Amino acid sequence: MAVSGWAVGRVDAATTSPATSPGAATAGPAPATANGTASGPLVASSTTSPGAQGSGANGPGAQGPTARGPGSNEPGPSSAKPTSPEVAATASPAAPDGPRAALQRSLQVCTPRDSLGRLQKGNARFAALWQQASGMASPQERMRLLETLWRDECQIDPLALVQGQRPFAALLSCADSRVDPAWLFACGAGELFEVRSAGNTAFAEAIGSLEFAVGVLAVPLVLVLGHSGCGGVQAARSTAPLTPMLERLVAPIRATLVSGDDLSRAVQRNASRVAAQLLEGSALLAEAVAAGRLSIRSAYCDIGTGRVTLL
Repeated sequence: MAVSGWAVGRVDAATTSPATSPGAATAGPAPATANGTASGPLVASSTTSPGAQGSGANGPGAQGPTARGPGSNEPGPSSAKPTSPEVAATASPAAPDGPRAALQRSLQVCTPRDSLGRLQKGNARFAALWQQASGMASPQERMRLLETLWRDECQIDPLALVQGQRPFAALLSCADSRVDPAWLFACGAGELFEVRSAGNTAFAEAIGSLEFAVGVLAVPLVLVLGHSGCGGVQAARSTAPLTPMLERLVAPIRATLVSGDDLSRAVQRNASRVAAQLLEGSALLAEAVAAGRLSIRSAYCDIGTGRVTLL
């Protein structure tokens, strides 16, 4: 499906594609989502076709206290094909050492070969520090401990980010202040395309934003992220009166509720359903999955432990 009229700063998205390992996306719409309970700390489940992988997260940028060097985020080869003919038309071949090629290298300096592995490692580090910080008496001590999360990580040059972006994952996550994907996955600015709303709902604007991420930026993974204690799902389960706008927000969440589910299971069910709705609501996303350029997954974050688990 063609994507028209979208600019990406001064860098054309079609000049290179996110670095992924061979066979990095799911084949066909069906495997793109999974129902069921959590299956372990951010580990790929059998619902994704062989070779499917996720992506990283865009990080705090200024939140990270130190410049991040090579580590688990070593750049990998580019493979995905551009979706937009309009963008592709402007991507005339550049000399290997030309300014466009240099900019692309700068924008992808933190792109991992194994995007899902990068998420696993980043979240494992965060969860370990998060649990260590629990119960510390001093808020300053907690922050000094948590800021070590980015000590050995990578940060894209801000001068490159002025000119463009090459995120290697997109997240549709809850707007809850406790589940910032940048922290959860220990990533820097420019690594994650984030769409956030209460209850991580697949409203039209969210789907359109993800179409931009996939169609123009060639992002190979969309991760729908729910979390423990989600207020949006709690509101959907409640009979308390809501404002008209909130009623509209929780209506699609209510449609996923199943009698007998506790809050945690309801959140997980909603996240899995939203992942499916992305395919149902967007021909562009469905085509990208069918073509093997995109994987759509759902996940659940336990705020108490900081662990993210694929569903």
